[in-house]
Amino acid sequence: MSPDLAIMLTAGFTATACGLLGPFLVLRRVSLMGDAVSHAVLPGIVLVWILMETRATLPVIFGAALFGVVCVLAVEALRGTRLVKADAAIALVFPALFALGVLGINQFAGNIHLDLDSTIYGEIAFVPFRTVGYGIPQALVAIGAIAAVNLALLIAFWKELKATTFDPEFARTIGIPPKLISRLLLVAVAVTAVTAFESVGAILVITLLIVPAATAYLVTDRLWLMVAVTLATGWISAIAGYQGAVAIDASIAGAMGVVATACFLVALLASPRYGLIARAVQRSRRRRRVERALEAEGVPEALRAG
Repeated sequence: MSPDLAIMLTAGFTATACGLLGPFLVLRRVSLMGDAVSHAVLPGIVLVWILMETRATLPVIFGAALFGVVCVLAVEALRGTRLVKADAAIALVFPALFALGVLGINQFAGNIHLDLDSTIYGEIAFVPFRTVGYGIPQALVAIGAIAAVNLALLIAFWKELKATTFDPEFARTIGIPPKLISRLLLVAVAVTAVTAFESVGAILVITLLIVPAATAYLVTDRLWLMVAVTLATGWISAIAGYQGAVAIDASIAGAMGVVATACFLVALLASPRYGLIARAVQRSRRRRRVERALEAEGVPEALRAG
């Protein structure tokens, strides 16, 4: 497999794994969960070093995933008290875990280079150099497996995810536990994010979790179509971003993020229903209808202008 294809496929499958979950994060208004997980995993990395004195990939991912799950469960527990909202719960939990990780580094790992940049924030340009056989990148296998698991999760719990996202109270009355489904979703987000961090980098993962889903949110009101548009936007960002990065010799993750943001801006401006242009046209039409109605009633122009 060529390095170019390896990088684009890895980014595309990362976009798929993130895009299957991203729409639910946007609709549930917990979009910052990916960013929270990226900081909350630091204690897990420190714990792996304390117990095993290693920064090998698999132990680090396991330790990071453990504290990613702790993060999402703690956020859900705080939300469940109904004393704080989702954004406040996220802002309370991840700084506490991140601070715990910083203290752990200062206390137990002060003499080594152990931080997020060296252990979990990956670089997608290095993907082709680590293979598992036949030139297939290790990162592609890992994120492909996660994408398959997320797809199976979406198929198996589509009705439950849809009901608890749009009307948790109704879901509860028909026997669907909103808290359990929410925790299942957030645990899937944590595992997806941590698995992808080491290979493609945290910034790209957070971008692919949120920006394509936010783009799709502006384009359609149908959930299944929102997921489809999210996946399409993610793949466009992966392929066009890589081609652009190669053309101008720039950061690959950065270029993919720029393409994703450009897709969002296009939707923000040109969405047929919610875009700024469409809304401006709708306001203009309403204004003209009001003016015609007032004119038909014989209201003087001076009063209409006022």
